[in-house]
Amino acid sequence: MVKDIIIVLLALISLWLLIRLVIIKKGMREVRKELIKTKDDNYNRQVRVTLIDKDIQLLATEINNNIDYQKSLKLETQRSRRQLEQSISDIAHDLRTPLTVVKGNLQMLENESLSDKGRGYLDISRRKADTLKDMVDEFFELSVLESDSKPVELCKLDLVDFLSVFILENETLIREKNLTPKITFPEKTVYVKANRDILNRVFGNLITNILKYAVDDFELSIVDPGAMDNNKEVIVKLGNRIKAGEAIDTDHIFDRTYRADKARSAGSAGLGLYIAKLLMEKQKGDITAEVDGDRLVFDIKLPADL
Repeated sequence: MVKDIIIVLLALISLWLLIRLVIIKKGMREVRKELIKTKDDNYNRQVRVTLIDKDIQLLATEINNNIDYQKSLKLETQRSRRQLEQSISDIAHDLRTPLTVVKGNLQMLENESLSDKGRGYLDISRRKADTLKDMVDEFFELSVLESDSKPVELCKLDLVDFLSVFILENETLIREKNLTPKITFPEKTVYVKANRDILNRVFGNLITNILKYAVDDFELSIVDPGAMDNNKEVIVKLGNRIKAGEAIDTDHIFDRTYRADKARSAGSAGLGLYIAKLLMEKQKGDITAEVDGDRLVFDIKLPADL
């Protein structure tokens, strides 16, 4: 008799534990589904559970408290970032006016009678003023880019024609640096979806990098879309030979203020490639870099317009 009672009690306990386990597992699945929904809704909703289980309810409450905390941190971070961007923009804007005055006065001094020593000081001052202006312009452009969330208008662009015109417009600068451009374009027309003005700024930043650091020559080519497995994008390759022993971290080359060699980057805020990356992303493209032997090669990827 006692044995039968024990067996019945054990059976009831086992049944209760089984039911409890099923309830907990069901609750965990419900919490998981709710977390997925909350994530998909950008955490603008809270986790809701319908099971009458104290532990599951407490878990959901703690998750919701954590979500609220994370949201408050996110909002504070966004507010601080906006303030920082506005401060950078304001500072850059405020610096532009006195810099313009300084540059104007330096130009006026060029017409004055100066000693050789004074002329040397003037040349140094003028170069430093130009450098400072370029840095201020970079910071100002960056602050505008990061605060501008409006979509970019894309159009059908003849890439071969665009790059040909770009090289012609920069021919004088290229010759001044004694660089030999090696250009390879497909015989057929290649169309991409892009914004001409933005793409011109991207290649402007890249050619500035080439003019500063290229050795002897640089290469510009368009990968024939017909030769690629994925014909939904067009790749432009822009590369130059680098100095022997020069270390370039291609994983971070597009980071803010990245400098492969801080000494050689004097006169630059180091934002050119970072800005180029932002501009490419704004027109649904991308830009990557790799070191191939003694050459640094940029891959500029644009959506094809077939």
